[in-house]
Amino acid sequence: MSDKLTRIAIVSTDKCKPKKCRQECKKGCPVVRMGKLCIEVSPNDKIAYISEELCIGCGICVKKCPFEAISIINLPTNLEKETTHRYSANSFKLHRLPVPRPGQVLGLVGTNGIGKSTALKILAGAQKPNLGRFADPPDWEEILKYFRGSELQNYFTKILEDNLKAIIKPQYVDNLPRAAKGEVGKLLNAKYDNGNMDFLLDILELEHVMDREIAVLSGGELQRFAIGLTACQKADIYMFDEPSSYLDVKQRLNAAKVIRSLLHATSYVIVVEHDLSVLDYLSDFVCVLYGMPSAYGVVTLPFSVREGINIFLDGKIPTENLRFRDESLTFRLAETADDYFANKDRKYEYPAMTKTQGNFTLEVAAGTFTDSEIIVMLGQNGTGKTTFIRLLAGITQADSEAQVPELRVSLKPQKIAPKFEGTVRMLLLKNIKGAFLDQQFQSDVVKPLQIENIIDQPVKTLSGGELQRVAIVLSLGKPADIYLIDEPSAYLDSEQRIIAAKVIKKFIMHSKKTAFIVEHDFIMATYLADRVIVYDGTPAVKARANSPESLLSGMNTFLKALEITFRRDPTNFRPRINKFESVKDKEQKLSGNYFFLEGDD
Repeated sequence: MSDKLTRIAIVSTDKCKPKKCRQECKKGCPVVRMGKLCIEVSPNDKIAYISEELCIGCGICVKKCPFEAISIINLPTNLEKETTHRYSANSFKLHRLPVPRPGQVLGLVGTNGIGKSTALKILAGAQKPNLGRFADPPDWEEILKYFRGSELQNYFTKILEDNLKAIIKPQYVDNLPRAAKGEVGKLLNAKYDNGNMDFLLDILELEHVMDREIAVLSGGELQRFAIGLTACQKADIYMFDEPSSYLDVKQRLNAAKVIRSLLHATSYVIVVEHDLSVLDYLSDFVCVLYGMPSAYGVVTLPFSVREGINIFLDGKIPTENLRFRDESLTFRLAETADDYFANKDRKYEYPAMTKTQGNFTLEVAAGTFTDSEIIVMLGQNGTGKTTFIRLLAGITQADSEAQVPELRVSLKPQKIAPKFEGTVRMLLLKNIKGAFLDQQFQSDVVKPLQIENIIDQPVKTLSGGELQRVAIVLSLGKPADIYLIDEPSAYLDSEQRIIAAKVIKKFIMHSKKTAFIVEHDFIMATYLADRVIVYDGTPAVKARANSPESLLSGMNTFLKALEITFRRDPTNFRPRINKFESVKDKEQKLSGNYFFLEGDD
């Protein structure tokens, strides 16, 4: 075999516009000049076609394309015979599949656009794997022969012969109200056949929304409803695509309990999750997906949970001796984690305040903050974190005379609804022209968040993760004294979360400003926080925002209320949740150390 088959050409369907260019790709291709049809394109075609067999990998077409629509990628040679699925010519290609095991939870970790959802569809039996032959797809007999000798042969045979029932909890729960209409209780009862309804309603906190229409549910309520709807049905294969988005830390752990409750000797449970501490807590083993987003994805062999997540963070797969990311991601905390700031001359203070909204009352204890400081707000949903952010921003006023000092504020809201008609470039130039044209801002914020990949796309066509990255750039680009950032991790994949956290931290330290951040992803929260504000009280009734305190004491208070303990991984210092009632969990609870700052085994 030559290495011809290990090269793939990707032509982006939304960027390639043959009617608006002079077919520079075709004119510049040396193979075409030799008289071979390596690139075929006419002005009437919707998209250029590149022959991967004839392509010599010179990359001239990539440089010549005015719309940057072409990528030529050399694949690792060992993948040439391992293509599982490809949608069409010059499109995304998935290599290998994760191997689920009965009675265990398989976790999938990898960036967005790397094939996790495609793998779920294939494992659910909703998509037939074409082994890369999109023009003449193989039949099931050939597919089973291809997987002969692996656990997947048994798995697919069971799907075909025993008609295994698979249910997928979708990734985007915001779309549920469009797909289903009616009251929560009626919809759950219509699907319910699993004998666990009381447990689900209690642990997912759904009792109070049973008579509500699905159209009026918040993001968190929709997510819990979607998890409940999946778990209340009898099935052989349960799949959960990002079950933690919109949920607070307590709800994430409760969702994990629900998912683990579905395990029995013959059931398969597969979870895609970007909150690595939840994935760690939830899974029995992990498959890592790597590759190039929207170009190709490769599934690794299964690893133990700790090893799999550490391999993903390290960016190197020891079993294949392959590095898929230039730098490894670690979570070493700065010395700011202790009471380092306590002796500094305080720059600002805000008074004790009360704010009543309908039946909900928020009490805010007086507090102080300084420059170059990030304060993370920790609390359940419905305890008034967004209300406090709005008080600080001056959008709403406190009940009493006591008001927040007037400061320039930049707010990144929790919900991002794109109304802007133009492209991302036009949006950034209109709102933050000064920062956007500044070289330092470009290298510290715009480049790491990979905005140049989407800079000329219309804002209204962006995905959730792309919108989130643009919103972070917009909020940091606005000149302000305080940056209020509400849930920056929503819709971002695990890798983007860590990059976003580093970007925010570096920007706040360099610009000597202050940030108040609401964040439920534990790894991101602990990485960002210099100090924390812990919320207590009853969600949606009465809550209190305590004064800012050090990361260690604040986390201890917060975790004690949740009855969970964290340890740190000795290799990369990421926080890991101890399994409930484990030896480590009992030990830490006895000693009162719910949260550890340094690495320990």
